[in-house]
Order: sequence, then structure tokens, then C-alpha cells
Amino acid sequence: MGDELDKPAPSLDAIRARLDAIDAELLRLVDERAGLAKAVAEAKHAAGEGDKFGLRPVREAQLLRRLLATPRQGASAALTVRLWRELISDSLVQQGPFHLAVWGANDPGRAVELARLRFGAAPPMRQVAQPQDAIAAAKTPWGVGVLALVSDNGWWGRLLAEPRLKVFAAMPCLTAWGPLGALAVAQIEVEPSGADETYWVTDAPEPADKITEALSRDGVAAHLLAHGGGMKLFALAGFHQPNDARLARAPGRMSGVIGAAPVTFDL
Repeated sequence: MGDELDKPAPSLDAIRARLDAIDAELLRLVDERAGLAKAVAEAKHAAGEGDKFGLRPVREAQLLRRLLATPRQGASAALTVRLWRELISDSLVQQGPFHLAVWGANDPGRAVELARLRFGAAPPMRQVAQPQDAIAAAKTPWGVGVLALVSDNGWWGRLLAEPRLKVFAAMPCLTAWGPLGALAVAQIEVEPSGADETYWVTDAPEPADKITEALSRDGVAAHLLAHGGGMKLFALAGFHQPNDARLARAPGRMSGVIGAAPVTFDL
């Protein structure tokens, strides 16, 4: 212990030299990873799956959970998430025509920020004037719509009539980055990641607390996310299948699951 205390602190030149060495090694590893992404794309084309959307939200969430659970001395959760989001998105862009359409309602800047935090800088992005434009973009190959959650627009209710479209991500994905502000939609199948929320829409006229109470009696924990146009959007704890009998018994004549997403990383 005494020897460690007597040890002189490294010089600034030594620290900079070590940083230069780390930067070179980081670039080598990132370059190798990017090369593997190209290999994945080639393997998919060879297997006849070149047109299949490569987005895998569950795999991404499980990877990030493992990384965030790994002991770290200096790398914050925010730095870790942002680095790997960039790497993942760059890989997706190399595999196919991955692109984003963002509708931000009255705060488009925040919606763009949330989209970039979740999907990185690699995919092309365009801002759209109406939520239906973002939904239409999500129906194109490798398209993702990012739509703000606001009190005066129930765009999510339209997904009841779009069974191929699913909500698959809630943004931001890190609690430290602020409250829930947007959802992402695409033509993908959602799967359980081990810690999820399911998004369920109903036209039930009852107050939200009465609906959550009815769900609770049937063993489903829920809270209201938004309402508009005579519809209500709830987040249900856990992963629920669309044919869950408990949801069929819940209040409302027109209702349904519109997707699910891994829960926010709460660190």
C-alpha cells in the first residue's frame, strides 16, 4: 500500500501517449467490427435474406443490458449506450436502405434529438409534417417512423388498422435523458426481451383509472400514456400477446396491442 502511495503520478506526456495508443486500438477494433457488418450483409444476400429488415430491437436491448451490467471505472451509462447505438446503426445502414422519418409535433427539435440518440447518425433522416407521413414511411422497406407522444394527437390509434406495423421502441432509452417523448414504428415482429412494456389501445369511454383498475383485477399492471380522438394508449407491464384473453375482457369495444418495447434503462 505504501509503495502505491509513493509511486509518482504519470506525466501529462505519458497520459497523452497512452490515449494515442488506445485511440489506435479502438479504431482497429471498430474497423474490424464494421468489416464484420459487411460480412453479415453478404451472408444474408447469399442466403436469400438480403431484403429482410436487419433491425433486431431485442438483441440490441440484451446487448446493452450486458454492457451496462459490466463493471466500468470511467465510462458512463450514457457514453456506453451512445457508442453502441452508433455502431449498431452503422451496421444496419451497411446491410440495407435503413432510413428514418420523424414527426415531432410542436417540438421537432426534441424528436430529432430522440431519434438520433436511439438510431445514431448513420441512417438518413427526414422530418415530416404529419404523423401519417411518418407512418407511411414506416411501411416502406427498411423504414422507421419516429412519432412524438403529444396530448392532442392520437396517431397511435391508427395502428389498430395497420397490423403489420408495430411499436418497437420507446424514446429516450435511458432514464437520464428525460421522460418518454416518442415511439418508433416499423414493419417488424416484436418479441420479448426479458424486461418489456406492451402498448395497448382502447376506445373505452371510462376514465383511465377505472380501466387500469379493471386490468389490475385481471393481473395486468397498466398506466396511461396518452389519449386523443376518443382513444386511450396504455403501457402494460411485461410482454403481452395480442390474443391475451385478459385484454379481450378489458373495457372497450375497439382495442388491441400495437407493439411492445424493452423498458428504459434505469441506472
